[in-house]
Amino acid sequence: MSNCTGCLSRNTCPSADKPMENYIRSLPLETAHHRVEKQETKCGFGLQGVCCRLCANGPCRITPDAPRGICGANADTIVARNFLRAVAAGSGCYIHVVENTARQLKNTGLHRDKIRSEKALNHLADLLGVTGEDKYDLCVKVADAVLSDLYRPEYEGMELVEKLAYAPRVKRWKELGILPGGAKGEVFNNIVKTSTNLSSDPVEMLLSCLRLGVSTGLYGLQLTNLLNDVVLGDPVIRSAPVGMNVIDPGYINILITGHQHSLFTYIQDRLLDEDVAAKAKAAGAKGFKLVGCTCVGQDLQLRGAHYTEIFDGHAGNNYISEAVLSCGAIDAVLSEFNCTLPGIETVCEELKIKQICLDVVAKKANAEYIPFNYETREADGDRIIDEIIAAYTARRGTVPMNLFTDHGNKNTLTGVSEGSLKDFLGGSWKPLIDLIAAGKIKGLAGVVGCSSVAYGHDTLTAALTKELIARDILVLTAGCSSGGLENIGLMTPEAADLAGPNLRAVCKELGIPPGLNFGPCLAIGRLEIVATEIAAELGVDLPQLPLVLSAAQWLEEQALADGAFALALGLPLHLGVPPFITGSKLVTKVLTEDMLSLTGGRVIIDGDGKSAADKLEAIIEEKRRALNI
Repeated sequence: MSNCTGCLSRNTCPSADKPMENYIRSLPLETAHHRVEKQETKCGFGLQGVCCRLCANGPCRITPDAPRGICGANADTIVARNFLRAVAAGSGCYIHVVENTARQLKNTGLHRDKIRSEKALNHLADLLGVTGEDKYDLCVKVADAVLSDLYRPEYEGMELVEKLAYAPRVKRWKELGILPGGAKGEVFNNIVKTSTNLSSDPVEMLLSCLRLGVSTGLYGLQLTNLLNDVVLGDPVIRSAPVGMNVIDPGYINILITGHQHSLFTYIQDRLLDEDVAAKAKAAGAKGFKLVGCTCVGQDLQLRGAHYTEIFDGHAGNNYISEAVLSCGAIDAVLSEFNCTLPGIETVCEELKIKQICLDVVAKKANAEYIPFNYETREADGDRIIDEIIAAYTARRGTVPMNLFTDHGNKNTLTGVSEGSLKDFLGGSWKPLIDLIAAGKIKGLAGVVGCSSVAYGHDTLTAALTKELIARDILVLTAGCSSGGLENIGLMTPEAADLAGPNLRAVCKELGIPPGLNFGPCLAIGRLEIVATEIAAELGVDLPQLPLVLSAAQWLEEQALADGAFALALGLPLHLGVPPFITGSKLVTKVLTEDMLSLTGGRVIIDGDGKSAADKLEAIIEEKRRALNI
């Protein structure tokens, strides 16, 4: 390996995780944190969303002197069209995940394979109104109910929406005409709608975003979690190590990236079999370990009580994956979806790390593609394991170790879900409701979504979270942002010392941190379940709750689909940077003002942690007054 660092900028983006910032700055390999500097100059037209390149007359850029493109499209049309196309793409990503997850459950039933939670299976079957001859038949019937809805055309309403969603919300969605048809059909229809010289109605396109938000949230988010619970096991609250300290160089270490945990469950279990463990020992290792990174690592951490023998822990979020690989002790990357950064390709090449991709949508240029196929999973799994052992044998001793053993902490609270949290509270939401009514917890804030680096790695997310908990607002997290927050200690019980006096007392009495980690971005669907059940117990609609959301450092199109779901639920949504809409006064006004009268939600843009917290706290206090608490 070359030790030359002269071509690398020593300027890296700031990070909320200062030890990690220093570690990355010292690396001899380039990461996203280094590349920020050369990408600081942003396109003003792109930032405003007023660039259109849908046809060969363009790209057209809207300015005061040129208010229309050659075809006649104005800023409102171009911005709304770009925004809808991004939401549709993000929705498509989530629908891809839930489709594969449902297929795994169906195959589990057909092949009478391991079911880790019959309780979760029965709960989901009851929710969907499905019955079966035995647990395996029930898996098939549940999966078929989900797949059937996904495959309906967009003009045919999905049957499960009213079984999954909160009744007052369904009523409002019907009034607005945004009940979705088949989820895949909705994505397809809206991609068509945003093509050349088709829709030019910005308001209709924004309503279409809400429709996509509903199908994304109920199916891509909520159902993916509930389906996974059956096959992968229910989350259990526990303490766990996080950060790069989890990596033990004595093992053959496999970094997992993506969102589709069920695709590698067979391999995960196979790694513990005696014959496979013997192969690892024959190669000179103590065995195998999975190291978590990105949202699939969060999901494995969430269910980590079931996987203590194979799972080392969660090292970090998407934007430290290159740094994790640079430590030298990772022997392979097993990827199946985003957020698998293209930047890992050069790191893996330099450090001889084997890359294997299980789903072609996440194929890296120098990765080997071995598609997951349920029927051939045994042969494919053994082939993958043998190739990882070969990579371990070839690279160990030839690449330098750059371990970061004191990074992170050993006692992050994890395993929080709608079920485990309610169990922790004694089987009811009443204790939480009583704490909110008494003012000991002022309100709830979902701090969710991505990690990004263009404006600092997790800096706004961390600053906002600290401000919120200092104001006695309990933070619930989901997504890559959780990885950043847990690595800086905000999900340890000791973080209670950073909370306001009332929340601090609650946390210390219960032995919990002021930020509760629900796991991957998919777990935004779990937060919706929590909110819905609390609202139902109070007899109010979701917009009446003292609940706010923030995707402070949203990154990608999936985050915009998440945001559309939040707005459809009627919740205030904070974003650190605008989603490329400011070039249209109409689109900006609809999302930040008019949405309040449509669904009860609205977008709040603020890039400062303190002032954003001021605005979110004011909304919570307004909701409290309306509820007379």
